[in-house]
Amino acid sequence: MENKHHRRTGHYCCGRSTATSSCISCTRCKTTSRKASVEHIARHKQAAEAEMQMDALHALTVAAKQTELKRCSMAHNCLQCIKYLMFVFNLLFWLGGCGILGVGIWLAVTQGNFATLSSSFPSLSAANLLIVTGTFVMIIGFVGCIGAIKENKCLLLSFFIMLLIIFLLELTVVILFFVYTDKIDKYAQRDLKKGLHLYGTDGNIGLTNAWSIIQTDFRCCGVSNYTDWFEVYNTTRVPDSCCLEFSENCGLHSPGTWWKAPCYETVKIWLQENLLAVGIFGLCTALVQILGLTFAMTMYCQVVKADTYCA
Repeated sequence: MENKHHRRTGHYCCGRSTATSSCISCTRCKTTSRKASVEHIARHKQAAEAEMQMDALHALTVAAKQTELKRCSMAHNCLQCIKYLMFVFNLLFWLGGCGILGVGIWLAVTQGNFATLSSSFPSLSAANLLIVTGTFVMIIGFVGCIGAIKENKCLLLSFFIMLLIIFLLELTVVILFFVYTDKIDKYAQRDLKKGLHLYGTDGNIGLTNAWSIIQTDFRCCGVSNYTDWFEVYNTTRVPDSCCLEFSENCGLHSPGTWWKAPCYETVKIWLQENLLAVGIFGLCTALVQILGLTFAMTMYCQVVKADTYCA
């Protein structure tokens, strides 16, 4: 009877049938229950840590997005500022080119080949130089304006390269001029003396006018001496512009009525006396070009930054 009752009132624990009181006091059951509790706590802790990591990652992502938005806003503001500064600069640059081109065209129409003194380079006149210079300045200024207002990287880079090439060419010419000053002096005097033979001939009105103006304004005669004209006329004669007091055919009179100073040295001395003004003009030209290069490269970098941060 006891065995039947034990099997009926008891239950299986740890692989065998025991009484209820004996199961509660079973050491093996307690150990199993404790392990289950520890595993549950560990899983809960891991879930909490994972949730904290997700929250931290989300916070970092939000902070990164805010930082990126701030950078984007700063880059955009800098770009807008440089954009309008460069546009105004290039607009003035373009207007200056228009002015130079206009003066060149006016000289070409009214004065012909004014200031053409070289027989080797008959096209090297003041009018042609101004026309070419004005055209280049207008083209460069136009490219800069469009590149700035459109924020176009290709045009900005083209503007920078063109301006840099011109700046380097000017710098090279200046360096070569100072290095080969003596050779340039000799060549210039020889070429100018050759040009005297074209004085007063058909189709050389520009050269004739240029020599007349130089000899009258600078009170000089000939390239290195008034005798340079003797070879031109094959007689003792100079142009009327060499006379101390201008009158018709005064160049046929005695040398005592002519200017004695050589024109080449006189003009050279005048340039040396006004070297400060020439230097200031050259320095201002260089500064304007450097400023244009700086604007172009700065804006190009800002456009690249804006594309990177705001893409």
